[in-house]
Amino acid sequence: MRKITVLSFITLDGVMQAPGGPEEDPSEDFKYGGWSAPFDDEAAGKAMQKQLEPADLLLGRKTFEIFANYWPEHGDYWPGVNDVNKYALSNTLTDSDPVVTRWKNSTIIQNVDDIKKLKNSEGPDLKIWGSSKLVQLLLKHDLVDEFWLNIHPVVLGKGKRLFGDESMPGSFTLVESTATPSGVILANYKKAGEVKVGVMGA
Repeated sequence: MRKITVLSFITLDGVMQAPGGPEEDPSEDFKYGGWSAPFDDEAAGKAMQKQLEPADLLLGRKTFEIFANYWPEHGDYWPGVNDVNKYALSNTLTDSDPVVTRWKNSTIIQNVDDIKKLKNSEGPDLKIWGSSKLVQLLLKHDLVDEFWLNIHPVVLGKGKRLFGDESMPGSFTLVESTATPSGVILANYKKAGEVKVGVMGA
């Protein structure tokens, strides 16, 4: 069985939309594209190398299209990204669409059953970048094994968020963390079972 890891740049209030630049995802009149750039530093780049280690990618349609139009010409920054298998969840794209064929080893899947089959198959672990709707679908069906969250010290108030109201309850254990000089916290959480409750001070 493959492990599914969600990797995300997020704000203190959980916004994950368009961290990389103004044109990345301006949908729903989002005005803060590129909000993570002011916090980029050498320490963050070094810490992120572990997150960029090769693994198959599972992406939502919008993120897949952004990546497919960028990484084939910029693979030096992310070694191996153009060689791993890429799976995109979409009801509109097909395996023969130009945006799919231009990024080698890309395959279109259509529903959560396809994701479950992929997770239960043999092969490398699966990593998800961006893809807010896909992440929320996985959380709804309890399919996320691990998080790598890059938490930035900024509040935006609006934008696409990592967690929705339909997330399956569960607990996670912090297994690794790093804080950069610019205030970014890189935190690795692994699934730890059901939610436990109690009384404070009891």
